[in-house]
Amino acid sequence: MKEDKLICPGCGAGIQTQDPEKPGYVPPAALNREIVVCMRCFRLQHYNEVQEIPLRNTDFTNQLHDLAKEDALIVKIVDAFDIEGSWIPGFQRYIGRNDVLLLVNKMDLLPKSINENRLKDWIRREAKEQGLKPADIMLMSAEKKQSVEKAAAKMDELRHGKDVYITGCTNVGKSTFINALIEAFSGDEEQRITASGYPGTTLDLIDIPLDDGRSMYDTPGIINERQMAHYVSRSDLKTLTPSREIKPRIYQLEEKQTLFIGGLARMDFNEGSRNSFVMYVDNDLLIHRTKLDNADTLYENQKGEMLSPPGRETLDEMPAFAEHTFHIKQPKMDIVISGLGWITVVEPDAVVTVYAPKGTGVTIREAVI
Repeated sequence: MKEDKLICPGCGAGIQTQDPEKPGYVPPAALNREIVVCMRCFRLQHYNEVQEIPLRNTDFTNQLHDLAKEDALIVKIVDAFDIEGSWIPGFQRYIGRNDVLLLVNKMDLLPKSINENRLKDWIRREAKEQGLKPADIMLMSAEKKQSVEKAAAKMDELRHGKDVYITGCTNVGKSTFINALIEAFSGDEEQRITASGYPGTTLDLIDIPLDDGRSMYDTPGIINERQMAHYVSRSDLKTLTPSREIKPRIYQLEEKQTLFIGGLARMDFNEGSRNSFVMYVDNDLLIHRTKLDNADTLYENQKGEMLSPPGRETLDEMPAFAEHTFHIKQPKMDIVISGLGWITVVEPDAVVTVYAPKGTGVTIREAVI
């Protein structure tokens, strides 16, 4: 087989032996292996080391545009913990008239008390506002293998013998989902693709053959620049990304009090009667309460130290805070910090200011829990 015909089964990049800095590189001797995996995927799989490769989001969105020309089932995966940040803006125009199955992944991170029917109704309304009417919505956890086989059955029902394209933003769990399908239905470890907790693991279309001669394709993750993952270091990303069920933390605040979420975000309660604020962030992140009058000084003295992540070594990699002020007029509203979590403001008539790294999406919605 010629070198230019080889494709890395882990990330979809074409295999090449010339440039170690570019996607698909392998040492020439590795071409003799039965299965040729690029150096980047090999080191990621075995050592959890990530090689930085310059990626242009337009390369990936151009591939999405091509889906409108296909007659296929489109599976769109969103992150249950970061629905707003894992949505692909303008998705409907990319996919034409193809049916869409919307899979809400990482349900294992949400508190078990969540009302799943209410969540699905809310997601359906959000999808409609974005111009998308999915054929169905399913909740699952690819990591925990929850409802993966049900999702596969629904895919088979909706595809009507067509190809399937798995789409989504970076880090929503597309590759983890496909690996769970491979494990459930073929048991062939050699077909597994590279999955990681870092954005941009899949670099090109990966073709997984189906039993009827059709294919399922893993597509590269689309970069939504509102996610905090794009504004912190890789080491800090590990500490802010939950890996187990979130435990809500409740704080009773008086007016003119502040909560810090490590050194990643800050919430000021500017005006209002005594109120409850419920924090839904990674369980290990420090939440520190202080008086609003002391907040600026505390941050300057403790950022990278008590207020971490980011730590001292990675503090300079994070942009300065941008300010977002909300006048909460309804009870039980969520202030969402994309990729970090959300804060439920329980009582109405509150003025709240949230600070997060510039570029990170900060939005308000009705409470989902």
